[in-house]
Amino acid sequence: MGETGCGKSTTARLIMKLMDVTEGQILFDGKDITKLSRRGMRPVRKDMQMVFQDPYASLNPRKTVGSIVGEPMRIHKTVPKQKIKGEVQELMRLVGLNPEHYNRFPHEFSGGQRQRIGVARALALRPRLIVADEPVSALDVSVQAQVLNLLEDLQEEFNLTYLFIAHDLAVVKHMSDRVSVMYLGKIVESADGETLYRDPKHPYSGALLTAVPIPDPRMKRERIILQGDVPSPINPPSGCRFHPRCPRTREIAEREGLGRVHPRCRDEEPELLPHHPGQVAACHFPLEDRSLAPKKS
Repeated sequence: MGETGCGKSTTARLIMKLMDVTEGQILFDGKDITKLSRRGMRPVRKDMQMVFQDPYASLNPRKTVGSIVGEPMRIHKTVPKQKIKGEVQELMRLVGLNPEHYNRFPHEFSGGQRQRIGVARALALRPRLIVADEPVSALDVSVQAQVLNLLEDLQEEFNLTYLFIAHDLAVVKHMSDRVSVMYLGKIVESADGETLYRDPKHPYSGALLTAVPIPDPRMKRERIILQGDVPSPINPPSGCRFHPRCPRTREIAEREGLGRVHPRCRDEEPELLPHHPGQVAACHFPLEDRSLAPKKS
């Protein structure tokens, strides 16, 4: 999770090899796929599929649903030609669509139904990993719940792994076993969902979580207010990328009489270091244990 422009969708597209990697590695099942050619990626593609953010732009308007969902089977020859229609209709039934609508075009479906078509297409090759790039952000709230429940049911049925990208922190908490927070192209904190939501260590994670309303008028939580805009990823700040907006560095610097920004934050880039078991954060002055826990007013 992270705010707009931090690099979530770019990361998803790099993992799927839809964009070229400029540095670093992509490891899938222990195998380096970073420099594989399109031909070399073909067998890997059967195990990696993607559900795109926009259910309107991600489906070809000139093709029927049957053709869209059946295309992966035809390309990879996983199903005999004469059986493709039956397989597609079974997938449509599985994701909650009427199999009789096999010959309809995408414009004849609602947004939620189109996203279900995208999910059916992703499932066509029975992959092991599905990258879901904000799959419910373009949908109405009532439809979001249906699609999320569908994804959960399919995960259990097909033993899937999801890389789930979202803005909505409640959706992330509902869907994810492990959560990573991204800021300006870098992961600043990673932990299992329960630990991160209960006790964040990075001030940016804390700021995101304190913005979530608590559905209990008797409980109050100190808000972390971020000032300024996200810097340009082309020319990121020195040291910790978050320091120009970080209230924590100001607090520590003023306490030590060092001005408005602590020199360590300005000059040294923090490493991802362990805190609790399974929790890592890149911060020189991490938040104290449960300092953001809600308190009774």
